[in-house]
Amino acid sequence: MKRLLACLAIALALPFAAQANELKVVTATNFLGTLQQLAGEFEKETGHSITISSGSSGPVYAQIVNGAPYDVFFSADQKSPEKLDNEGFALPGSRFTYAIGKLVLWSAKPGLVDDQGKVLAGNGWRHIAISNPEIAPYGLAGTQVLTHLGLLDKLTAEKRIVKANSVGQAHSQTASGAADLGFVALAQIIQKDGSIPGSHWFPPADYYEPIVQQAVIVKSTREKALAEQFMSWMKGPRAVAIIKAAGYSLPE
Repeated sequence: MKRLLACLAIALALPFAAQANELKVVTATNFLGTLQQLAGEFEKETGHSITISSGSSGPVYAQIVNGAPYDVFFSADQKSPEKLDNEGFALPGSRFTYAIGKLVLWSAKPGLVDDQGKVLAGNGWRHIAISNPEIAPYGLAGTQVLTHLGLLDKLTAEKRIVKANSVGQAHSQTASGAADLGFVALAQIIQKDGSIPGSHWFPPADYYEPIVQQAVIVKSTREKALAEQFMSWMKGPRAVAIIKAAGYSLPE
């Protein structure tokens, strides 16, 4: 009798175990806060759980190539997912553009940044935080802006550029005051009411290459069905509304 009850208990538990799936998602740091909100909504709707890690897009690409057990990757660029796709590390047909990022020159200090970005050519500040352009798309965009303005070599020579490992670190350095200015993602500083604390300038879009952010399902995933469900949900109206409210745009 005891053995029968034990077997019955195991049989009853199996459906619930099968439903308690977990998706391991890794994201570029600029999208971390937004993805946490999206994951919460998805979990409430489906009952599945999502574990989120974050880092710069370049290093995350390398981790996936070297076997990191992620199911889904949300990159801050198009290049890294495209390489994974071309090299056979992404599930064929899973790559898509989930957001287009907006670069901001930001300071935690009100009044420091003017609406034309002329502060960059002045001496009223000491350091600017920029994520490493070799691995972080927002850092690349920031250096492109400085190059367009003819200031990159000058600021580099004066050692006024503080190189961060990620746009998340660039934001932290600027928010703490360790750097007076920083090139960050709009999504990192915009408030729920649409306001932006401190002071800021939006560089014109033609000052830097578009920050096209793409996502892929990792080919080695053990949660293919759940990953595809989540990616499909990410293209739906609820997810799109959250992404736009966070300061991103989407391709037409």
